[in-house]
Amino acid sequence: MGIPVRRGAVAFVAALALVAAACSGGGGGSAESGASGDQAAAAPASVDISLTDFKIVPADAEVPAGAPVTFNVSNDGQTPHTFAVKVGDQTYETPQIEVGSTDTLEVPALDAGTYDSLCTIPGHDQLGMKGTVTAAAGGTTAAGATGATGATGATGASSHAGMTAEEMAAGHEQGVLDFLAGKETDTYGNQVLEPKMNGNVKVFNLTVEQIQWEVAKGQFVDAMAFNGTVPGPEIRVNPGDRVRFVVQNQMDQPFTLHFHGLTVPNSEDGVPYITQPPVMPGEYWTYEYTIKDPPGMYVYHSHFNSAEQVGKGLYGALNIVPKDGWKSVYGVEPQVEYSMFLGDGPLGYNLNGKSFPATQPIVVKQGQWVLIHMANDGSLLHPMHLHGYHFMVVGEDGYPLAKSNRYLADTLVVAPGSRFDILFKAVYPGAWAFHCHILPHAEGPDGMFGMVTAVVVQ
Repeated sequence: MGIPVRRGAVAFVAALALVAAACSGGGGGSAESGASGDQAAAAPASVDISLTDFKIVPADAEVPAGAPVTFNVSNDGQTPHTFAVKVGDQTYETPQIEVGSTDTLEVPALDAGTYDSLCTIPGHDQLGMKGTVTAAAGGTTAAGATGATGATGATGASSHAGMTAEEMAAGHEQGVLDFLAGKETDTYGNQVLEPKMNGNVKVFNLTVEQIQWEVAKGQFVDAMAFNGTVPGPEIRVNPGDRVRFVVQNQMDQPFTLHFHGLTVPNSEDGVPYITQPPVMPGEYWTYEYTIKDPPGMYVYHSHFNSAEQVGKGLYGALNIVPKDGWKSVYGVEPQVEYSMFLGDGPLGYNLNGKSFPATQPIVVKQGQWVLIHMANDGSLLHPMHLHGYHFMVVGEDGYPLAKSNRYLADTLVVAPGSRFDILFKAVYPGAWAFHCHILPHAEGPDGMFGMVTAVVVQ
């Protein structure tokens, strides 16, 4: 079974409190300002809500004031969504609802008035997934609600965003200015983790924990992280290295670590109850093996409850770097090397755990060669498109492509779990957009968001 689990003195760390803006938070919570203290004033109401790409139907729901409300929410779109109602300082929201699934949201009795509703996945409200819930005095039931009378109102559809042309242009401009101005958030993932040497063994210490992660300026979501960042630290090793990973679990759920694409002994594959027991909260586990694969991009990520754990950020790059430089593999030596993760799900559409304009530009000097390692640890296809350039696809799933199999592209479809190395020479100066070409992942009425960055050639 490999190296046995060791129960150290690592303290159990409970999940941090849910931030109102988190897209995957629970729907409960105590009543805040705006919720009536007299819930017996009217019979409970039930409202049917349909989420599509990208609308809330009905956009303007009405419920009786003074009555608890159950929202029956169905995801009838093609991407995950949430449904939330803001009541004073409190946000009531569903967990992320997968395509074709349903959930319910319980909201305490509301005082008469109008409250905002929205999808809390970053960027979706900008695409039009926002509306209102109006609590009408006198027990009125309308617009999709069913109460004591059993009446059901008609559904409606939201506009593109209800914005003027000037507002749309201003929002787009401000996003670009914020991006080009630089650091939107204080924390970024993908930082290189230097190993500690134990004889000839490179030792990497990793801690998994539940955190609040800032995906865009001021917007925090529930996340799971290696060493406190999304993605986790970048691991760089050479062919033939002996490596050891010591992983501490400080979450409130089990965990295992899988090395995606790497050739490892079966005992080190990190699959619960197939190759090892799960690493329980407060425990740690050691993985050790020799690097046998060729240079390229590989990934380490969770393999327990992975739909949630990987979706919330438990992934990182493991790049095998040639000892004699990339020229020995790809024929040229890049001056700029960059790892990029494509993500979706609980963190919203993101690049390296950030949503535009908080994404980082790839800054290069004119004439430099650029090597980008690209991986998709989300659950959707993402066709990545680079403006102004045709790049050479030189590696796939960790293996360098033979010269006869390399090809030029400007749009590359990256499937979940796949990795590519792309190479180009920065000939043309300027800021060149680099984004997912499923446009609802990248741009809305008031500008770009989500899976957008730029190659800035100086």
